[in-house]
Amino acid sequence: MAELQAAFINVLTPSVMLFLFLGVTIGTVIGALPGLSATMGIAILTPVTFWFAPENGFAMLIGLWNAAIFAGGITAIILNTPGTPSSITQSFDGYPLYKQGKGGLALGINVIYSAIGGLISILCLIIFAFPIARFTVTFGPTEYFSLALLGLTMMITVSGKDILKGFLMGFTGLLISTIGLDPILSVKRYTLGQTDLLSGISFIPVMIGMFGLGEVLYQIFTRSKEKEAREAALKKENLALGRIFPTRNEFKAMAIPTLLASLVATIIGAIPAAGADISTIICWGNAKKMSKHPEEYGNGSLEGLAVSSCANNGVLGGALMTMLTLGIPGDSVTAILIGSLMMYGMQPGSQMFIYNKPFIFSIMILMVLANVVFLILGLATVKVTAKGINVKPESVWVTVSVLCIVGSFALNNNFFDVVIMLIAAIIGFLAKSTDFPPGPFILGLLLGNMLESNLRRALAISQGSLNIFVTRPVTLIIFLFILTAAIYPLVKKLFSKN
Repeated sequence: MAELQAAFINVLTPSVMLFLFLGVTIGTVIGALPGLSATMGIAILTPVTFWFAPENGFAMLIGLWNAAIFAGGITAIILNTPGTPSSITQSFDGYPLYKQGKGGLALGINVIYSAIGGLISILCLIIFAFPIARFTVTFGPTEYFSLALLGLTMMITVSGKDILKGFLMGFTGLLISTIGLDPILSVKRYTLGQTDLLSGISFIPVMIGMFGLGEVLYQIFTRSKEKEAREAALKKENLALGRIFPTRNEFKAMAIPTLLASLVATIIGAIPAAGADISTIICWGNAKKMSKHPEEYGNGSLEGLAVSSCANNGVLGGALMTMLTLGIPGDSVTAILIGSLMMYGMQPGSQMFIYNKPFIFSIMILMVLANVVFLILGLATVKVTAKGINVKPESVWVTVSVLCIVGSFALNNNFFDVVIMLIAAIIGFLAKSTDFPPGPFILGLLLGNMLESNLRRALAISQGSLNIFVTRPVTLIIFLFILTAAIYPLVKKLFSKN
């Protein structure tokens, strides 16, 4: 109870609330601009937050994360162009509603049910995080090795159509993670005589390059004048928005489908690397099958839009639960947040629930407050936001590029990090241009040390015997999950051909 009171005192201060509000505002802008994503926003702002106190920095990042996810639905509704990859199903029903003169209602549902999905997901986080953390206290090297392998396997299997490409990217990330000092013996490895490489390849500049500047390069390379002209024409339509709030009967009709979607999204979010895009597709498809009016889905269904909105933000609590309790990222954003916590001197996992309990409570409270803030801000600015998405892409590209360079340098005041960022940007651009998913590379780089060090510790304990990995029940169960995750896509592909 004392830790919870301390967390409330730390969070409910003017500075933390200011940074939270600032994060929500920035996240709303980033999410509403096509081409930008929550991952890019978090990647760019993370180095900036290191100048602030941990509560202030994390308040900004959490506010940005929650708001950017919901705001992706704004352009999906107004322009039929998802602002983030996870808001694609919101365009299925949101844009038809806008064309019917119900744009205000669609935008209102997007805000309200994104907040509802987020709050339900966070409630699950509050209920289950500590019991899971208490269970993981018993974990040893074999369990942490298998968890790291599970996280990498899940990212590879859901990262694209070509599993081989995902595997190659993940393996490359693992190889890069071996640069620096040996985690057990502290022997130099692959440093090429560079003192800057003794501590390894810094995760943050790589992430900024691949998800920030790399995305800018890809957007410039794939720029379509026809698409920009179509979006400009849509912006000029300025259809009537109408009312914003659903009626009481509409709330009642959408209650059960949205509750189920929020719970399912939380579970999907807890699966490493599943993500909001998978969550929205699964929840929207299942809701359509269970609906009394499935013919309305895709043609302006209020229920379909509400389900998509809940599923969108509903994954956040589950992804955060996986990150905090197990120390492995639930999605790309939580991978970056793990790096942020490490920079603050905190290691996600069971130990964090022992030594940093007040900060855990602070994160939970901030997640709740972030949803409340973007709910109020979103409803208050619905009609303004709909008219404020006319930023030219060139302005966005220049701003993002400058922030990427400044952010990577500010991390350690070292130009070498800028060079790493630029190299990562080129790799990210080439990877996206050739359909190689960048997620497994980042995850391999992040989990490589955890994977290697725990494997070697486990083998040292067992004196080289592999039996230790099958005689511990939790490790064996996790390996069965890994095997299932690796085989399922292959089996599915085989049956789809037949």
